[in-house]
Amino acid sequence: MILRVFEDKLSLARAAADQAAAAIRSAIANHGSARVIAATGASQLEFLDALTNTRRINWKQVELFHLDEYIGLPSNHPASFRKYIRERIIDTTGITNYHLLDGTADSAEVIRQVNAAISRSPIDVAFTGIGENGHLAFNDPPADFQTEAPYIIVELDAACRRQQVGEGWFASLSDVPERAISMSIRQVLKAKEILCIAPDARKAKAIQACFEGEISPMAPASILRTHPNATIYLDGQSSALLKPATLSVFAASA
Repeated sequence: MILRVFEDKLSLARAAADQAAAAIRSAIANHGSARVIAATGASQLEFLDALTNTRRINWKQVELFHLDEYIGLPSNHPASFRKYIRERIIDTTGITNYHLLDGTADSAEVIRQVNAAISRSPIDVAFTGIGENGHLAFNDPPADFQTEAPYIIVELDAACRRQQVGEGWFASLSDVPERAISMSIRQVLKAKEILCIAPDARKAKAIQACFEGEISPMAPASILRTHPNATIYLDGQSSALLKPATLSVFAASA
């Protein structure tokens, strides 16, 4: 695992987009297509804007999955991740091969279909974030580190739901769904390469817990430390609580 720290969100986004674009191009060059997992949320906006405006990517050769979706939320709701993916990736790039999680359909059938699709061949690159409670996808603590199922139904904890209100996606806590379909931890780790984009001061405590504490289901994103090809992108605010020694150790792994 590598930690990369940037002065601000825009420089972080540009650097992450450059690495992401290189991974996509390499996959296409090596085997004719790129299988990609995209994260959503406020922390990904600048990164996705930079990536989707990158030249020399043949998006018609990209197959897209996303990490999670609320159960019961219609696709026209401002917080719908299907809406987010359509507006910020599909509509801007012209991707035609994608798998959207329908939170209003029968969850078991949605999971059956997407599990079959994602299991057909390896994922080339996954883009993730880290929640204010340390979650990876919607795997809140204590996260399930054992299940091999690619997608699962999860219960959203209060901290996760408060984050969604704080980011402006919902008017109140009671509006936030309590359950979601989420990619599992082990499925995230199956990606050949992981780029984790985690800026902002509100993520600092989670970053500290995940990268200076134990690797634990109580700090779900700490599991990224076990991946052989993961790069964590931080800004000055999200990295503020990390010790210089931590930054030095993980930077040295590059």
